Amino acid sequence: MRILVTLLLTLALNACGSLWGEPPSEIEVGRGDTLYSISKRYDYQLRDLIDTNNLKPPYTLKVGQVLIAPATNHHTVKKGDTLYSISRQYGVDVKTIADNNGLDYPYTLVIGQKLAVRGKSNAISASNHNQPRPSVSTRRNTASTKKTTTRQSYSKPTKISKYRKTKFLWPVKGTIVSKYGAIGKGRANDGINIKAPRGTSVKAADKGMVAYSGNELKGFGNLILIRHDDGWITAYAHNEKLLVKKGQRVERGEKIATVGSTGGTNTPQLHFEIRAGKNPVNPVNYLQ
Repeated sequence: MRILVTLLLTLALNACGSLWGEPPSEIEVGRGDTLYSISKRYDYQLRDLIDTNNLKPPYTLKVGQVLIAPATNHHTVKKGDTLYSISRQYGVDVKTIADNNGLDYPYTLVIGQKLAVRGKSNAISASNHNQPRPSVSTRRNTASTKKTTTRQSYSKPTKISKYRKTKFLWPVKGTIVSKYGAIGKGRANDGINIKAPRGTSVKAADKGMVAYSGNELKGFGNLILIRHDDGWITAYAHNEKLLVKKGQRVERGEKIATVGSTGGTNTPQLHFEIRAGKNPVNPVNYLQ
């Protein structure tokens, strides 16, 4: 039996658009996608998405269509970020970013703060932006005031709790042949393995976006990863057939694959995991 460890999961997710990092450079349109839903999903300005792809009214999208992602104009401050490190990351000088966001020396940042990188923030008026720069003493007082105000305006990103109000659906009906947890010799199963007849329908445990669909990860065969709207992730391995593509939106209970024995298993079964963010939990406690 193979275990889908955190490192491999992270690599798979990063390979399909860096769900924990920057948005992908290209976006494949999935079923049910609209320009509005895509702009919200990746935090793009709707007009930027339209202009980058030279789209015309009525802005109809087709499943499988590939959109070019607009150059991102926003950066969410993370632990360890400085204005200098952000400027290096985006190739924009420090002064430009500071001016875009009305920041004064010493450019105090707060985790979770959202910065406009290449263009002015909508919150900054042109009249304020063109005012003469204040004296050093005034800037220091202003920076102190801004720091207090910013800390009230922004909060740290919420860590995904292991409590979830809505339980997941069982992805397949069958017998659990390998439980969650330690399995001997220093190994552990990050999920459960469910034995079922070959060809049995595998269903999405909840609605979300397909973050990965493929077989590049050795030992897991045909694998699907779904990132749910609240940040939880479910994994489905050893499938016979994959019926969904990366970037596609799926509904709760939608058929996404069929049970198989790919990836080093001898009998048809589904390896299934549930993760609160990157942290695995015992699926049995979260299924109904």
